[in-house]
This record gives sequence, C-alpha cells and structure tokens, in this order.
Amino acid sequence: MRRALPILAVLVVLLAAIAIANPFILEPAGFLAFLKRAAPLVVLAAGQYFVVVSGEFDLSVGSLVTAEVVIAARLIDGDESATWPVLALLIVAGLLAGLVNGVLTTKLRVPSFIVTLGMLLVLSGAVFLWTGGAPRGALSEGFREFGRGGLGPVPWSVLILLVTGAAAIWLMRADFGRTLMATGDNERAAALSGVRVDRVKIFAFMLSGLSAAVAAILLGGFAGVSAQAGQGLEFSAITAVVLGGVVLGGGRGSVLAAMAGAVTLEALFTLLNLYGISGALEFTVQGVIIIAAVAAGAIRLPRKPTPRRGDAHAAS
Repeated sequence: MRRALPILAVLVVLLAAIAIANPFILEPAGFLAFLKRAAPLVVLAAGQYFVVVSGEFDLSVGSLVTAEVVIAARLIDGDESATWPVLALLIVAGLLAGLVNGVLTTKLRVPSFIVTLGMLLVLSGAVFLWTGGAPRGALSEGFREFGRGGLGPVPWSVLILLVTGAAAIWLMRADFGRTLMATGDNERAAALSGVRVDRVKIFAFMLSGLSAAVAAILLGGFAGVSAQAGQGLEFSAITAVVLGGVVLGGGRGSVLAAMAGAVTLEALFTLLNLYGISGALEFTVQGVIIIAAVAAGAIRLPRKPTPRRGDAHAAS
C-alpha cells in the first residue's frame, strides 16, 4: 500500500482539478461513470504489470483486444444464444495468445519485445484481412450488458475491476508473486534457487492475455464494435504501469500502484478533454511519462561497478 501512496496522491489532485471543471464527478453516479470508462485500461494494466515485473514486455495486448472484439461481433452477429460460448472462446483465445508469447520468449529465447511486436502485427493484419477495415456482425445485448449494465447502481465493469484488483493482489502475495519478483530482479539467481523461471514467465504472459480478453469484453460492451477498438492500448497499459512506479526491467513495483496508475492516466486524459486540449496529445503525454519514468529509474538505481582491467587480472 505504501508504494501506491505517491500515485494515489497524484490521482486525488487530478480528480480535484476535474471536479472544478465538472462537479458531477464528486457524485457517486459521476465517479462510477468515470471508473466504468477507466475499467478496461485498469484491467489491462494489471495484466501488463505481471509481464513487466518479470522483466519482459507485452506489446500485443492492444491488437488482441481489437481482434477479440471483431471476432465476437462476427461470431455472435446479434444472436443472444451465442453470447456465453463466445465469451468463453474469448477467454481461451486470450490465454492461448499469452501462452504463445510466453513460450516463444522463454523456450526460443526471442526477446519479448520482438515476439509481442510480431504478435501485434500478425493480429492487426489478420483483423484487417478479415474485415477489410469495416467490422461485420453485431454484439448481442447480453454481451453489451458487461460494458453498459450493472448490479443496481454499480456497473458490471466496476465490479469486474474490483475482482481483478483483488485477484491480482492475492496472486502477488502468494508464492507466485514472490517467485515473479525474484525472476524479474535477478533471473539467474532465481533459477539457481530453484525457481522455474520459464514457467513463471509463461504464466505472466498468460495473465496478460487473459486481462486483454476481459478488457475486450468490457470495451466491446461499452463502445461497440470497431476495427480500432484496442488501438494504442498496449502503450497506455505500459504508461500506466510505469506511472505507478513499476520499474521497467522487472523486480520492483506494486500491482495496486500499477492499477492506480491506469486510473490516474484516465483522469489525466479526462482533464485534458475537459479543458479542450486536443486528444492527439495523449500519445505525447504517454511518451513523456515513459521517458521520465525510465530516466528516474536509472537515477535511482545506480549501475553496478564494473571491475577494472587491472583488478580483474589481479583477481585471476
């Protein structure tokens, strides 16, 4: 919880600035509506956290979200009876995509940046080839309920966000969380101490794929079908994670802070929109945040001293 305090303080400041321009956010209905918009990114950031803290990247989640929304619309095509089978298929597809990313990264020793970038391009090309740039079909009302409906006054997306957060915190406090941190901090030392590094990383990628599937369900339910449904979400998720103080390179960071970073990023975008600042600046803001976070991490974490040539010769 202590690691999340700085980003939570920033979030409070941003929410106060939003409230000055739009006091509706101070009301329960207004705040829940804000959380409903933020939920897909928060869920995605939780999944990205597991990969980043293990020392890897997942750049494929945005295109995976798009692919899943487009596939769901094509398979359901307005048929209510197909809703639950397709939802199950989306979850399996997300896990499978994560499994492929993890296996290629760990077993073939291909850098995760290259693997997931390749997956991004494969999925983007497949979606364009299948749709021609114009998605076909329609999502059922049962599917849309996850993004637009709720249990009483509380939207389903907010409830799913809370369940995701609780599950992520539980995982990080379990043995998996400790081995994941150890892997990200020093992979070789973790392996020598008995940690099955490959298995841990593969599971982290599968969690990221699962989070992309859940985000696709929420986003499709909220915004409908679009061939650009997940465009740029991979960068937003990484930005949210580093905004929450997670170190790129692995081994340090809190999942609660990463999710708070996603809410903070959504609050920042909302504030820019309220004050009439162009949405085109969102990518600029994300780029500045990532560069600043990496620079700050480099300052806080000094390089290990490299032995001088004479010292190495003497030691031998």
